[in-house]
Formats: sequence, structure tokens, C-alpha cells
Amino acid sequence: MTQDNFNGLVAIVTGAGRGIGFEVARQLSLRGASVIMNDLNKELIEDASSRINALGCGVTYPVPGDAGSVDLIQKLVEEAVHRFGKLDIAIAVAGITLFGDFLEYQQDTLENVMNVNLKGSFFLAQRAARQMIKQGGGGSILFMSSVTGHQAHKDLAAYGMTKAGLEMLAKNLVIELSKYKITVNTVAPGATLTERTTEDDNYRNTWSRITPMGRPGNVGDVANAVLFLVSPAAEHITGQNLIVDGGWTAVSVPPY
Repeated sequence: MTQDNFNGLVAIVTGAGRGIGFEVARQLSLRGASVIMNDLNKELIEDASSRINALGCGVTYPVPGDAGSVDLIQKLVEEAVHRFGKLDIAIAVAGITLFGDFLEYQQDTLENVMNVNLKGSFFLAQRAARQMIKQGGGGSILFMSSVTGHQAHKDLAAYGMTKAGLEMLAKNLVIELSKYKITVNTVAPGATLTERTTEDDNYRNTWSRITPMGRPGNVGDVANAVLFLVSPAAEHITGQNLIVDGGWTAVSVPPY
């Protein structure tokens, strides 16, 4: 992929304050895109946007708020159009991971997970697609799935359900959006080193031991897959899921 592959394109990235979302926004900006960055934490997303803008490539603009809110989602689309004139790419990275035993799982916990992971992604796709259709010329939508949407993982029944749901949503939207030249795909990361996962002192060693490639992923591994699927190089790929897990789902050794 050439460094100028995203020149003139406008993207929304939710969950962009840190981790995978931040790296996706950073890589898009480095390749010339203008990016609306979203995170629930106002200070975090403003700092993240400032750090990327200091690189001097594309321009980012922070919009804090709950990615599970339809009003906030509509605001993201409106800001993209207001500030950059259009919307070409929408990437739903924002998600909640709440572990819990199935027999004890509570209604409010389930609703929190579904609100961001499913509802937020669904309506980001809907509102982004409406704008892309209005503009003409197509576009790209991408959902962040997970290997837990493919393999059972202890205490992640709710989370895994939402991630499998996103992959089915991408397939269904092929029927709805292909006639408008809008692609819809998912990326499913496996164990990935982020600010959150490295809080566990055993995380790197555990996943290095059970991942065939000998290490957990990093945010760059996932961002590379995302950028390919939303790039012009992937304009004939839609309804697909790309697993980025160093081969873990091929063997599925549990981390416990």
C-alpha cells in the first residue's frame, strides 16, 4: 500500500482514544486521510487527536461521546461533512468487554455490552451509509469483531455473541449496500497488546506460549488489516472477515 493511498479521503473512527482505534486513526492520517476521532473520554480523545495532528500529515478532529448513542453517531457524520466536506470511511472500533459467568450475568451488564458493540456499530453503519449514498461514489464500512466471535472463551458469552453478530451484520449489508458501491467488512483480532491488556503482567507470556506465531498481536498488526479492507485496493472485497491472531483460532489453546 502506498503512503498516499488515503489522500483526500475522510474517515470516522470510534474508540480512537488509545489502542487499536488510535493506531487506525494514526495510520489513516499518516496516509493523508482526514479523520473524525471519537472516544467516550474527552481528555483522552483530545490528546490523541493533538498527538496525531503534530505528525503533520492528515488532519484529525476529536468528537467525545458515547459511541452507543445514536445522537452522537449522527453528530460524528455531521462533523465529518461539516469539517471535511464528505464521508468515505466509517470504522467502528469502540467496544466494551465485560467478563462474567453466564449463570450470574446481569441484565444491565448485558445491555451495556450490546449498546456499544452492536447498537453503536449498527447505527454508525446506517448513518454513514446514508451519507455515502447521498454523495454517490461508494465508501467503506468496517466493524471490529474478535476471535471470541469464532471460538468459545470463558466468561465472554455476551461479548462473543456481539462480535459474531457484527460479522453477520456485515454479510447482510452486502445485500443492502453493494448497489451503492459501499463495502462492509470485519476484522477479528486475537490477543493484542494494548494499554488495557498489558495491565495484566502475565498477558504477553501467556499468549506468546499459546499463539502459533509465538507472540500476541500488536495494534499495528490489526491496523494494517483494517487499512487494507477500507482502502481502494479492497474495493471488490465485501461481506468478509479477516482474522488477525497469529494462528490462534487454528489451534484454540485456551489461556487458562
